[in-house]
Amino acid sequence: MKNINLDKEGYLLDLSAWSTDVAEEIAQKEGIKLTDSHWEIIFLLRDFYKEYELSPAMRPLVKAVAKKLGADKGKSLYLMKLFPGSPPKLAAKIAGLPKPANCI
Repeated sequence: MKNINLDKEGYLLDLSAWSTDVAEEIAQKEGIKLTDSHWEIIFLLRDFYKEYELSPAMRPLVKAVAKKLGADKGKSLYLMKLFPGSPPKLAAKIAGLPKPANCI
């Protein structure tokens, strides 16, 4: 990535440096090929952050996804398939947002 500053865990230091290209690069480093389903969650997360000024942990993320995208997608298993390991952490990283506060 050209002139994109990341912290030691790979999160953007300057949130305004985010773009879809940056997201693609971060996802690639994490071994993820972004699909429309990924982008839905990424943009939902960015909207969530704009509204609440924080990155959601798993429960609020699941609730927000269910509210905006429907019950089928508002499930932990769905999010785990898209963002393996810790969906809130990985999705926030790709969305160019800070690490969720209560995710270790």
